[in-house]
Parts: sequence; C-alpha cells; structure tokens
Amino acid sequence: MMLASQTFRSLRSRNARRFFVGLLVSNVGTWIQSTAMGLLVYDLTGKATDVGITLLAQFLPMLLLGVWAGALADRVDKRRMAMITQSVMGAQAVVLGVVSLAGVVELWVVYAAATVLGIAGALDNPARRGFVVELVEPADIPNVLALNTAVMTGSRIFGPAIAAALIDPLGAGWLFVVNGVTFLAILWPLATADVTDLHPSPPAARGGRPVREAIAFVARNPRLALLFTVFTVVGTFAFNYGVSLLKIADARFGDPKLFGWLLTVTSVGNLVGSLYTAGRVELRMRFFFVSLVVLGAAGIAVSWSPTVWVAFVAALPLGAAGAAVIASMNGLSQLETPPHMRGRILALGAVAFLGTTPIGSPITGWVADNVSAEWSLAYGSVVALVSAAAGAALHRRNVTGVGAQDPTSPAVVVDTPG
Repeated sequence: MMLASQTFRSLRSRNARRFFVGLLVSNVGTWIQSTAMGLLVYDLTGKATDVGITLLAQFLPMLLLGVWAGALADRVDKRRMAMITQSVMGAQAVVLGVVSLAGVVELWVVYAAATVLGIAGALDNPARRGFVVELVEPADIPNVLALNTAVMTGSRIFGPAIAAALIDPLGAGWLFVVNGVTFLAILWPLATADVTDLHPSPPAARGGRPVREAIAFVARNPRLALLFTVFTVVGTFAFNYGVSLLKIADARFGDPKLFGWLLTVTSVGNLVGSLYTAGRVELRMRFFFVSLVVLGAAGIAVSWSPTVWVAFVAALPLGAAGAAVIASMNGLSQLETPPHMRGRILALGAVAFLGTTPIGSPITGWVADNVSAEWSLAYGSVVALVSAAAGAALHRRNVTGVGAQDPTSPAVVVDTPG
C-alpha cells in the first residue's frame, strides 16, 4: 500500500488526474496513427528504409527546433502553448485521414503529414512536459515526470494493438480520423485546468542567449553532461522500434501486422518500468546504467527469438528497461535544473531522444534492408551495453575524483553506482 501511495502520489492533484486521463486517451490515438502510418508506408513500398524516412520527416523538426522550442516554452504560458500545438496535431490527423479515405494518398503525402506533425510536436514537447511539472509541488517533480512517461509509453499497450486489429477492416484513413478526434481528450483538461492549483515556473527573462545558456549549463555539470551524452547515443540507435520491430515481424515471423502486437507487448513492459521508476523515493545514476544493461540484453534476445512467443516474452524487459531509462533520465536531469530553465532542459532531453530519430531511423532501415532484420535491433542493443559500461566507469571516476561532488547539490541523491 505504501509503494502504491508513493507511485501515484502526484495524482492527489485534481488537475493532474484529469490531465493524465486525457493524455492517455490522446496518446492511444497517437499510437494508432503511428502504427497505421508505418504499415501504410510499408504496404506502399515494402521497404523499411522508407519507414525510416517517414520517421526522419516526423522527428527532424525536433532536432532542428527542439531546444529553441524549449526556450520559447520557458518564456510563455505553457498551458496555452500546449493547447495550440495539440490542436494543430489533431487537425493534421484529420486531414491525413480524409486524404486517405479519398484514395489519393501517396508516399509524399505521408511525408508531408509527418513533417507537419513533427513541427507541431517539437513545439508541443517542452510546453506539455513543462506544464506537467507545474501540476505538482517541486518535491514531486521526479514522480510526475515518471507518471507522464508511464502514460506516454503505456498508451502503446492499446494503440498498436487497435491499429493491427482494425487496419484491414477499416483502413488507415479511419484510424487517422480516430486519432484526430482523441485530441479532444487532452484539450479539455488543458482548457479547464484550475489555474489556482498550479505551480507555474517563473518565466525566463527575455533577451540573452537562452539556448546557449542551457547547453552551457549542461556542459558545466559533470553529471548532466555524462547523462545527456549517454542518453543521446542510446536514443539515436537503440529505440528505433518503428523500423526494427516492423522488419522483424515481416522477415523473421512472416506477418507485418505482428509489428503492432510486438509494440503492444513492449508497451506493457514500458508501463511496468515507468511505474517502478515512479515508485522510487530516490533516483540514482546506478539505476539509469543498470536499466541500460537490461535494455541491451533484452534487445538482443528479441532480435534472435526463435518464435514470436519468445519475442513477446523478451519484449517485456525491453519495454520496462526502455521506460526506466527515459523516466530516470528526465527525473535525474530535473533534480539538477533551476525552475526558470526546466523547459529548455526538457527540450534538450527530447532532442537527445526524439531529435536523434532522423539519424537513427534511416540507419536502422538501411541495416534492416541490407544486413538483416535481426541486426536492425541488435546493433542498437550493443550500443546500449557499451554505453552503459563506459558511462558507469566515467561516472565512478567523476564522483571519486577530487572536487567532483558538491555535497550541497540537490543531486546528492544521484550518487555513484555500487
């Protein structure tokens, strides 16, 4: 009972409860569209590389605009900014659905829709996640961010499975329209939030060099610099499931629609990993590195599973570890960040994870088409294992070096492995 109370302590806020319910519904729709879009592109061309290019179009704006979007979010009302971006993403889904239902969808249309979605998403990410931080007292920030990860990743339990089950009888077009409608679920709690119960961060001062300031802040902090470096490398190569699992489903198990079910099972693990992280009273760097090891080992196990049922079993720790990596990264970085810079640091984290997709996804697609389906997932898993070993060694050296740790730092809870 105590663990459950700790895990869900942020939900004492009515604003948080309503927001997370809406976020869950909306993100189920988002994963329905994401899965349907991947299957549509693969059906049009039969190439994993083209699926990777679709993800490039969607996430390149995050790489190019993400940190600047974080600077903007630090200066404006995050709730209102999120309402605008969520509305644009909903409209994009409806338009893509109508075009698909009209029977005129082509590859370039999907690329264009993915680009619009990416621009809106790049602006939405720091605004929405910055608003999540404002839902609770500062002491509960790691918890609310972990619950946010649980909702975001847990929604994949339902979205991909729904897409896999309905894409044949309904077609991709109706699934896109359904996604557009689900955005109403998140717009309502944003529009009707009780602003008197929020804990808004002070707006950052105008002028100056906000992006450079954020990057310099990370560079000056040895823990943050190491955390962001490792997370960027792993995020680039180890999380391209939209390409690798789709190719494995087709080439290894003989049915592309198993992709949706592989994502669903991975997402069950995501939910477990996110909630486990949310229930921890303290977050330590050791937890981050151990999660990376599990992520790498599970990815290799999925890659060469002899049957799809074995792959389902291995996908559970793959999802749990992946969510733990993301949630612990967010929590650890926010513990080190002053309130006026939270939007920018959250944006830097999003760039490290999502903004690197334009690099990793085409590479993963090329590996899938030209090396093997198995190695399209396994090469990123090897990267995760090497990054965990190197990162843990560097962290241990930093905290045992002369003057490496300021005992007055609020991040004293993120001490050395061991």
